[in-house]
Amino acid sequence: MCPPADIAVSSLHGGLAGEPASYEAASAELEHLVAAMEGGQLPLDRLLDSYRRGVELLAFCRSRLKAVEDQVRVLEEGQLAPWRDT
Repeated sequence: MCPPADIAVSSLHGGLAGEPASYEAASAELEHLVAAMEGGQLPLDRLLDSYRRGVELLAFCRSRLKAVEDQVRVLEEGQLAPWRDT
């Protein structure tokens, strides 16, 4: 269940949102933002802030997925390389 819209984007309004702790945290926050935006109850300025944050979270998730895909590709080629958390 998603938290109320005020909770989901409250950190955005105050500018306190930073880089997520993990892929899972970013994904969960993105889901909350989408639910809040789809709910149609956000004021226009908070809707824009939510959209911007969503773009940041999506880029973060994509970069994490790319890093994992690259590591799997290395493993599939029979070369064990150290994990690089980017």
